Amino acid sequence: MNRSVTYSVVSNPIPNEHGDLYVLFSGESQTKPGHMVGPKVYDFYLMHHVLSGSGTFSYEGEQREVSAGQSFLIHPDQLISYASSESEPWRYRWIAFEGPQAAKLVSGAGLSAQQPIINTGLNPRVSVLYRSIERSFRHGGSTAHLRAAGYLYLLFAEFGMLLSKEEAGAPQRGNDGKALIQQVIRYLSTQYTEPISIENIAEMLGYNRAYLSRLFKQQTGLTPVTFLLKLRIDKAHLLLRERLELTIEQVAASVGFQDPLYFSKQFRRFYGQSPTVYRETMKTL
Repeated sequence: MNRSVTYSVVSNPIPNEHGDLYVLFSGESQTKPGHMVGPKVYDFYLMHHVLSGSGTFSYEGEQREVSAGQSFLIHPDQLISYASSESEPWRYRWIAFEGPQAAKLVSGAGLSAQQPIINTGLNPRVSVLYRSIERSFRHGGSTAHLRAAGYLYLLFAEFGMLLSKEEAGAPQRGNDGKALIQQVIRYLSTQYTEPISIENIAEMLGYNRAYLSRLFKQQTGLTPVTFLLKLRIDKAHLLLRERLELTIEQVAASVGFQDPLYFSKQFRRFYGQSPTVYRETMKTL
């Protein structure tokens, strides 16, 4: 099967100010059959995630087959080489990083110079996080380096979770689903004052929106949109009772509603009376 060879890379637009963790660059490539890199050494960490196809990775006197769903990590000053398959050339994403915290991050994920390969299976979040780092650089801005480092921490958190599952035995899917929904609930509970898109949450976590919504309703009995709406209205109910100096518009804005009329309509839907009437009732108590 013929594939068009592609290559793109983007560097961190913010200079390295010698922080604890710094992502240097990120990229993606569909390689040609037999494409080989090395033998060579790098003076930073370089990690690849294989999206499709396969190849070989040579390190520490070993040669391993690497295929879709696996990541392999090159350590600084490690003599390595890697080559794409002749029949199924790999497409991969990569990130380069360095900093005082880098070694600790790598070690915590169970990766070493002797064991540099991790199997992420069908976990879609891994590929999304690689791509999110690249997008951070393409979008630029004064906080691009912070966003990239944040995504890198999340990526290694995924690696750490995968390692824990391997050590303890994979949990049942039901338990994994409960943990995912608890993560969504924590996110909604801390970000309800901000504009929230279920699509963005799904992308951040690496899941399909429809699947995430369906699983959320199975676990909670509510859709994510309804859960968020109820959360905001309940927070407003509390503010109307405890912060009498705030106007209705200020209460609405404080819980994430940009339209006071829409807020009033939804408040009446949940509590059977308008925010104004409820407040007046509170003043007489």
